[in-house]
Amino acid sequence: MQNPSKSTVRVSWQALFSGLMFGFMYLPILVLGVYSFNASPTSAQWTGFTLDWYVKFFHDSRILSALSDSLTVACCAVGISAIVGTLMAVGLARYQFPGKSLYQGASYLPMIIPDIAIAVATLVFLAVIAVPLSLWTIVAAHVVFCLAYVAFVVSTRLVNLNPHLEEAALDLGATPYQALVRVLLPELMPAIISGCLLAFVLSMDDFLISSFTAGGGATTLPMEIFSRIRTSVRPDINALSVFLMVTSGGVAVIAETIRYRSEKKRLR
Repeated sequence: MQNPSKSTVRVSWQALFSGLMFGFMYLPILVLGVYSFNASPTSAQWTGFTLDWYVKFFHDSRILSALSDSLTVACCAVGISAIVGTLMAVGLARYQFPGKSLYQGASYLPMIIPDIAIAVATLVFLAVIAVPLSLWTIVAAHVVFCLAYVAFVVSTRLVNLNPHLEEAALDLGATPYQALVRVLLPELMPAIISGCLLAFVLSMDDFLISSFTAGGGATTLPMEIFSRIRTSVRPDINALSVFLMVTSGGVAVIAETIRYRSEKKRLR
C-alpha cells in the first residue's frame, strides 16, 4: 500500500517545479505588462499609473506605417498559402506520384529549420536571381513558412476525413471539381481557417526573415520595435508589446477554438 505522506511530498514537488517553470516563462511578460502602465518616460522606476502610452503609439505615424506593412505582408502571405497549402495537402493525401515521400518531407522543413537559415538562404537566392529587395520580397519569404503551417494543419484534418465522401459524390455524377468544392472544401474549412490564423500570427511576429529580405522603405512592426529598443526600452514600446501579445494570443485562441469545435463536431 502506498504511503500517503510520500505521495503528498511528491505532488508538492511537482507543483513547485511546475510553478517555477511557468514563472520563468511568464513572469517577464507580467513585468512587461505592469511597466506598460508606468507614468515614467523610462522603465527604470515606477512613478505612477497611466494609460497615456497606449494612446501614444496609436498616434505614432511610424508605428502605424510599420503596422500597415506588417498587415500587408501577413494578409498576402496567408492568402497565397491558404490556396497553395490546401492544394498541396490534398495532393499529398489523395494521390500517389514518384518522389512523394521526399517532397512531403521537404515541404514541412520550414517548420523545423531555424529562421536565420531560411533568412540567409532566401537573401542569397534573391541576390542570385537579381531581384531587388522590397515589401514583396518579404511576402515571398513569408509564404515559404506560412505554406508549411497551413499545409500541416490541413493535412491533419485530411487524415481523419472519410475518403469515401468524394467517391460517393463522383458516383452520383459530380465532377472532380464539384467534389472538391462542394464536398471536400467544406469539410476542410475549419482546418484551413485555423491554419491561416496560425500562419497570420507567425507572419506578424516574424523579425529575422523580414529584416533580411526587406528593401528600402519597407519596415514591419517587429523591425520598428527592434530599432527603438537598441538604446533603451520605453513604456510606449512596452504598451505596444502588450497589445501585440494580447492580439496574437486572441487570434491563437480563436484558431484553436475553431479546430476543437470542428473536431468535436466530426466525432459526434
